[in-house]
Amino acid sequence: MSVVLDVFSIVAIVAGLVFFLAGTVGLLRFPDAYTRLHALTKADNLGVALVVTGLLPQMDGVLAALKLVLVWLLVMLSSGAVSQLIARSVRRRECSE
Repeated sequence: MSVVLDVFSIVAIVAGLVFFLAGTVGLLRFPDAYTRLHALTKADNLGVALVVTGLLPQMDGVLAALKLVLVWLLVMLSSGAVSQLIARSVRRRECSE
């Protein structure tokens, strides 16, 4: 059973890293701030979810797993809030020009 959990962890973490890479490529390649934010926020949230999902079977106890899930939830909350603030700032700058 341990080998199955290890393989699951590796697959989930590698998939998460692929989404991180896709978000970075979107950040560098897309033409404007809105599409860059969209690509980065969606890909990073899914990447963090997959990495956390891959790490959960490797945790020693329930408390460590809950801490990991809490960090994931905080990252999701903060990325949404920060992307909204950046988009609002870009929109204000566009309207004032």
